[in-house]
Amino acid sequence: MSLDAPHDLPDLLNRIERQLLPGLRLLSADPHDPVHVLSLPEPWATVGCGNYAAVLHHPKHPRLVVKIYAPGRPGLEQEAEVYRRIGRHPAFSQCFHACDRYLVLRRLQGTTFYDCLRRGIRIPLRAMVDVDEAIVYAESRGLHGHDVHGRNVLLHEGRGRIVDISDFLNPEPCHAWRDLRWAYRHLYRPLIAPLRLPVPGPLLAGVRKGYRLFRRLLRRGAER
Repeated sequence: MSLDAPHDLPDLLNRIERQLLPGLRLLSADPHDPVHVLSLPEPWATVGCGNYAAVLHHPKHPRLVVKIYAPGRPGLEQEAEVYRRIGRHPAFSQCFHACDRYLVLRRLQGTTFYDCLRRGIRIPLRAMVDVDEAIVYAESRGLHGHDVHGRNVLLHEGRGRIVDISDFLNPEPCHAWRDLRWAYRHLYRPLIAPLRLPVPGPLLAGVRKGYRLFRRLLRRGAER
């Protein structure tokens, strides 16, 4: 438990063990698709789902979230280590408790860049710079800015935050943030931002799938 853990952490841990875990059912059918929450005891609510874990919160603890890994999905110990190295930084969450199935984290408020596009919310340059600087900081702590993309970067009060750092121990090259920066500079700022129009969800989903296919094809070509 962190020395600067919030005073309500013991109560939240009790609710997790006695109420949340016995009534929670998660399904992760495919490691490339988000986890599904099949059952969740009241009054718990879902904040979001990644490919390996679900993020949940209790209304009596609005400043904290619980990240629970689906059965059989790896990565919890590695993510706990990432948070240990990150320490305290305004662009990242903070881990207050880690055990064999879940993490308790500081809740980051904001709207993902993906949802900003979907809702027509302008993404300022300052937010992009914040993410750049956060990645540089992580690298100074022996980590890697891996898998930073529009769904795990938040905009909050004009500033950028990285909400998912579970892959920051992965040293393999990752082009996601570099490609997003290119799209921001050459497509978003000159063409999309001035219109302030929402981008339809199906179009964004299609672009996302097309980008993943494009990257897979490039990787296969490089391996030949």
